[in-house]
Amino acid sequence: MPEAPLLGSPTAQLLLPLFLHFGLVVSLYAALTWARLVAVRRGEAAKDDFARADGDPPVSARIQRNLANQFEAPVFVWIAALVLILSDRVTVGDAAAAWVFLAGRLIHTAVQCSGDNVALRGQVFTINFLGLLWLMAHAFLAVVGAA
Repeated sequence: MPEAPLLGSPTAQLLLPLFLHFGLVVSLYAALTWARLVAVRRGEAAKDDFARADGDPPVSARIQRNLANQFEAPVFVWIAALVLILSDRVTVGDAAAAWVFLAGRLIHTAVQCSGDNVALRGQVFTINFLGLLWLMAHAFLAVVGAA
């Protein structure tokens, strides 16, 4: 039976924050479901309102938009991770970038789901975007053989 990868390996260190990001996505689905149930119970929305993209009341709308954000830029982090893993080029720096990405996603989620401060949301987006840029740059270099 093959040994499980050690958590200390760069690949495992790279993947752990990405799997934790998946946990964030799952928790956002749960939060969205709960917020919509509360909105219906309070009479702020009807079940049919959620069939439209603009049918959510403000609280669930923010959660819904943040959930949608989890399927935009983060997709490129997974692509970069797969390229680095398949090319056997994962470094400790890549793992650090993945943790920066996750930290930025968590802060961005907290800011977006708790209010409408778009300027602050843009600023904290920069955190996870820096992690994404590192990973994509290193993946690119791995593909062209420069890393």
